[in-house]
Amino acid sequence: MAKKSQSFEQSITRLDEIVRQLEQGNVPLEDALKLFQEGTALVDTCGKLLDEAELEVVKLMKTADGTPAETEYERDDV
Repeated sequence: MAKKSQSFEQSITRLDEIVRQLEQGNVPLEDALKLFQEGTALVDTCGKLLDEAELEVVKLMKTADGTPAETEYERDDV
């Protein structure tokens, strides 16, 4: 299963490996289900890591005179 200590890049690499194995079509059903569950957990982990990164993003906004200004990123759904 996905480990919380894995980086985003490590999780994506493992997810890519899982997809390749499943696409080959020669994985026994029980193993395929385990890989699918691991992949699902990795997708969830990656989503959470992206959400955390999104909160740290500074977005550029235009001021009244048209010049760019950095402001803290504010989520609309929070």
